[in-house]
Amino acid sequence: MPSRIGKLPVAVPAGVKVTVSPALITVEGPKGKLEQEYNNLVTIEVADNAVVVKPVNTSKEASAAHGLYRQLINNMVVGVTAGYTKNLVINGVGFRAEVQGNLLVMNLGYSSEFIALIPENLTVTADAQGKISITGISKQEVGEFAADLRKLRAPEPYKGKGIKYENETIRRKVGKSGVK
Repeated sequence: MPSRIGKLPVAVPAGVKVTVSPALITVEGPKGKLEQEYNNLVTIEVADNAVVVKPVNTSKEASAAHGLYRQLINNMVVGVTAGYTKNLVINGVGFRAEVQGNLLVMNLGYSSEFIALIPENLTVTADAQGKISITGISKQEVGEFAADLRKLRAPEPYKGKGIKYENETIRRKVGKSGVK
């Protein structure tokens, strides 16, 4: 059964160039250039401002690759035109973050500071209210860097201290009751 997501063609806006070679697809746009390798379970065709992905047979693996590569190509097209942004919020007394060159220095309540090297194709900004904004053209790199930062001090359920995504809700717990 073919993938329902894979059946949809990827619209290519003006100013974006898609090039398909035997094992590599390249997408160039106003914000940059992205490349993605693909396997021989799918065929990729570029025709009149759309990219069409087709499975080579009806196997389960080909159907899975069909939807996967269609979505990866769509993410590349969106990345080179609009880009991706993830926002993190630091919550806690004395918790702060600041960008120093290509380093993100964070004080998260431990005795020493955390220093994270910002990848060269990402842009990170931190403000005084504890908001960190990560921007880039690759959805995977933006999401992975944001997840790595969140892992340093995941939010806890009692006071909500830690690093959380901006749109994430933390299930809060009631602490111990003091009197019996």
